[in-house]
Amino acid sequence: MAPNSLYWRKPSYSDNGGACVEVAANLVPTHGLVPVRDSKTPSGPVLTFPATAFSSFVAGIKAGTFHSA
Repeated sequence: MAPNSLYWRKPSYSDNGGACVEVAANLVPTHGLVPVRDSKTPSGPVLTFPATAFSSFVAGIKAGTFHSA
């Protein structure tokens, strides 16, 4: 998976000074994967998650399952 073949996008709530992640959801239909990277370091490492796990994570965030310290 070449990073330049991915369509990266930031969340709609990313107006916090650039401290956010980007996801490339264009691999979900063909590979069932969601690559994630730090928006401040686009050439840095990419973590790839199964789409089902990432979807559960997002649902947990929306439900308030995770709390900041």
